[in-house]
Amino acid sequence: MLAASAAPAAEPLPGPIRAEVLRIIDGDTFQARLRVWLDTEVTVLVRVRRLDTDELHGPCRPRALSARDALTRLLPGWVTLTDIAHDKYGGRVDATVTLPDGTDLAAAMAGWGKACR
Repeated sequence: MLAASAAPAAEPLPGPIRAEVLRIIDGDTFQARLRVWLDTEVTVLVRVRRLDTDELHGPCRPRALSARDALTRLLPGWVTLTDIAHDKYGGRVDATVTLPDGTDLAAAMAGWGKACR
């Protein structure tokens, strides 16, 4: 009988993977559809790497709403994801997000980092 072994930890995907932006969740997270293989698409929540905005259900709600609005204005219909990995809480992925013009989304949102701790 073979001994059971733990599955190896998933290595981050280098990308690039083109992602269709479906909806904005908050100032640092959006839902996207990715085509990962022939006729295979997945829908995931993407947390923007190097960006941490105030929470919608926290003490800085007005600022959190403004960050979400700023992300909505910046995100076009499609973006490119690289360095894709599981986020620390599960249920979503962390990724570096690049806009079609080559701009790093986290850099474009730099002024929206958390104000409340």
